[in-house]
Amino acid sequence: MALLKDLSKKCMAKSVQVTSESESGRNQKFHDDKSGKNMTRAQFVEEIKKGNFPDYHVRKINGLATPVSNPDGKEGNNLD
Repeated sequence: MALLKDLSKKCMAKSVQVTSESESGRNQKFHDDKSGKNMTRAQFVEEIKKGNFPDYHVRKINGLATPVSNPDGKEGNNLD
């Protein structure tokens, strides 16, 4: 069972891309490559809070709930 969990974690690459930013650079719209779903920032935040995106968490930035990827030491899989 533990082996299955380890394999599952290794296979779960971060799959969300930023598709729209505001003029100030705030990420506004997102696309989940796995499901094909497009989400607003608010929708993505709610999905993260529900536990549907375990590789991400929510931070308050300038008073606004903002999705961020969990740190893992790799720069190549941060939200673009």
